[in-house]
Amino acid sequence: MSQPDPLSPPIDPGHRADASAGWRSLPPQARSLFVLSGLMLALPAGFAARVLTRVFDLPYPWSTSLAIALLGAAFGAWLGLRRYRHTRWLLDADGFSLRKGRVWQSDTRVPVNRVQHLDLRRGPLERRYGLATLVIHTAGTRDSAVNVGGLDAGDAEALRDLLARQVEHDQR
Repeated sequence: MSQPDPLSPPIDPGHRADASAGWRSLPPQARSLFVLSGLMLALPAGFAARVLTRVFDLPYPWSTSLAIALLGAAFGAWLGLRRYRHTRWLLDADGFSLRKGRVWQSDTRVPVNRVQHLDLRRGPLERRYGLATLVIHTAGTRDSAVNVGGLDAGDAEALRDLLARQVEHDQR
């Protein structure tokens, strides 16, 4: 079976896209990964509660720590879900673009002539959900790599190959 073309509109109805501009969202299975990464906020929230009670010499029942850790986990999951919903990418003839965030927005543009090399990373959770991270290494030292996590593994491979072809064509 051939890989889907990342430049074409998505076929999966759960795979949202901004059709007017060609921007693509992350696949639905990435939602779980973003929520899981947000759940990790429970650990520092519980630790911070413990430190604050020690500093201010407050009584510290373990139920308080558990409640604060659960609140931290819920807040982290909510943040992960928002991060998932507000991440978009675009590959066009000029290069690659990545938009993230709603309140604190980040818009990264990587022109084809700045791409040095491309990597794919797949951690254990990404492999579990059929996802990958595309790493676009660019010329320069400041922010010299753009990481696009949560991409469908097939899309990530196709993006890497298409962007590599664009780079080769641009170098001629």
